[in-house]
Amino acid sequence: MKMRALIIDDESPARKELRFLLQAFDDVQVVGEAENALEAMELIENVPYTVIFLDINMPGINGLELAKKLMDKENAPAVIFTTAYEEYAFQAFNVHAYDYLLKPINPKRLEEAIQTVRERKKINCPAPTKATQQEEDADLRPLEVIPAEQNTKTILIRPEEIVYISTDKDNVIIKTETETYLTRFTLKELEARLDPKMFFRTHRCYLVNLRKMRELIPYFSGTYTAVVQDKERTEVPVSRTQARKLKDILGIK
Repeated sequence: MKMRALIIDDESPARKELRFLLQAFDDVQVVGEAENALEAMELIENVPYTVIFLDINMPGINGLELAKKLMDKENAPAVIFTTAYEEYAFQAFNVHAYDYLLKPINPKRLEEAIQTVRERKKINCPAPTKATQQEEDADLRPLEVIPAEQNTKTILIRPEEIVYISTDKDNVIIKTETETYLTRFTLKELEARLDPKMFFRTHRCYLVNLRKMRELIPYFSGTYTAVVQDKERTEVPVSRTQARKLKDILGIK
């Protein structure tokens, strides 16, 4: 099971640097960023994060106050503080921090911190305990909002706003009627966690909101093109196998 990570820091360069360092860990997937505690709390309420990387000095609610709010939360994410200040270490461990990393972050210390999360959350157990099974079940619960990124901001998108989701090399793109966003979820994960009555996999690279389809046009060799309701009137491919399933769903003979 991959660890879902959230980076919380009011400085964009610090978030980018940590995201870069976390690319070295195959079992860590950064699926959200926030630049303040209020933004972070909204994300945490909607996504089952395994670990959060938390700055301390932020405007409004600081990192220590946010960690304290999370202490009593069921299935609370592991908290790893990332800060330029040594003097908060004692307070950090009083709010059950898993580790305390000083900026600039040493990759070796980051590896140690992640290993602590693995061990304490039993990420690598071959036979999941009841607790870890509950975490895995939580990872599969339906998504009420999807965290996505645009201009270094994390945006929460409701499924009904989505026109289609597509893959482009290593990127997964969410398209609404007027905007384009990136998400850290894979297309397979989104297909599993979005309402199948609303979303249909038309092609290996496309997941489409059925309610946003406006035309279904025969193409060739049994394939189709679906015209969707965004401002560009995008044409989405429908593979031959999926075309048969889609026609059954739509009641087309």
